[in-house]
Amino acid sequence: MKNSINKFNKTIFGWCMYDWSASTYNLTITSSIFPIYFTSIVKGENGTDIVNFLGFQLKNSSIYSYSLSFIFLFVALTNPFLTSISDFTGRKKSFMKLYCFMGAASCSTLYFFDNHHLMLGVFAFILAGIGYNGSWVFYNSYLPEITTPDKYDNVSAKGFSFGYIGSVILLLFNLSMLLKPDFYGGIDAQMASKISFLSVGIWWFLFSLITFYLLPADKPIKNTDYKVWIFNGFKELKKIFIITKKSNELKYFLLAFFLYNLGVQTTMYVATIFAEKELHLPADSLIATVLILQFVAIPGAYFSSVISNRFSNITSIAIQLFIWTGICLGAYFVQNEYQFYVVAFLVGWVMGGIQSISRSTFAKFIPKNKADNASFFSFYEFVDKLSIVVGTLIYALCDTLFSNGRIILLILAMFFMLAIFILKIKLSENKILLKT
Repeated sequence: MKNSINKFNKTIFGWCMYDWSASTYNLTITSSIFPIYFTSIVKGENGTDIVNFLGFQLKNSSIYSYSLSFIFLFVALTNPFLTSISDFTGRKKSFMKLYCFMGAASCSTLYFFDNHHLMLGVFAFILAGIGYNGSWVFYNSYLPEITTPDKYDNVSAKGFSFGYIGSVILLLFNLSMLLKPDFYGGIDAQMASKISFLSVGIWWFLFSLITFYLLPADKPIKNTDYKVWIFNGFKELKKIFIITKKSNELKYFLLAFFLYNLGVQTTMYVATIFAEKELHLPADSLIATVLILQFVAIPGAYFSSVISNRFSNITSIAIQLFIWTGICLGAYFVQNEYQFYVVAFLVGWVMGGIQSISRSTFAKFIPKNKADNASFFSFYEFVDKLSIVVGTLIYALCDTLFSNGRIILLILAMFFMLAIFILKIKLSENKILLKT
């Protein structure tokens, strides 16, 4: 009995260590150092932001945003297909390893990215993003296998905390190279950034080995009915889509979720570039701000939970969307560093809460005895990724068409207000949402 408990705890520890290893990508590559490095390195021949890329004249920030769009579109379209293959062949860990190692190797490759190797940098960035986002669906699917339903919340929270701590530790090291170069032999900002990308790849790879050692081994299944496992994932999505169309609660919530998640994720993914290009904030201020956001997000998530318990999930989401709308409108008029810090504080306050309460609200809308929860959450993830694709594409188009980069903020505010309208008009009367 004691050996079984020890094995159980080791498996959970191994699962959490993947969050510890992979979350460094999200914090260093997508949220802080890499976006700043990208726009500072990718310049045209005359030193402007306009670059010749694949025969098109594009802003460097547009190239970055289009790359993000491609990443999430690729993952959204291939995940149902690949998860189906992994289920029917019993090789879930193998697929997770493939994505993980590809992502880690691609992050390490970014060490060689400079103004003479644009294609290399963009290609490595895309592969790293696919590796990170693609591996997550396999990682999440282990949760029902390693613990019991009554412990899902605690184990999931433990994984989140591991990811938070691990990513902050590595970012602090990378930040120290940028802020205190004398400690590292007078290293310049470009080399410090390149080392930080390499450190993410190494960290991600090494600590993931603990995960793959402790997680349950694959149980290969011989299945030669290729027509079944190739198209099963998309058939499952189609089935959930039909159920969703028949359920007003699911239909209207997912429509609202698509609209406001588009705004939330776009804001989070392009905020660093916006502040650097529009406000001309120094890199150390931007990265320090990203770090502060991680601490503000914790009480913000607690605030979200308190409101949902006191009133309802819909009210909690609506309040946070009002704040997001205010953030966009306020950011449009931001002119200096201190005003940006106020906006950044508000972003940190609502960025974690809106995501956690959205997931729990969706879970309440899942019909009983219609399909398994995993299928519904696969569809939820599909909507999530699709909204990010649309959001980053809108940002890229606005960046290309308008000289004023702040226009995107007004557009995102409109999405938030439309989502509030749908939630309050179509779902506010639903009694199922009175408690979290």
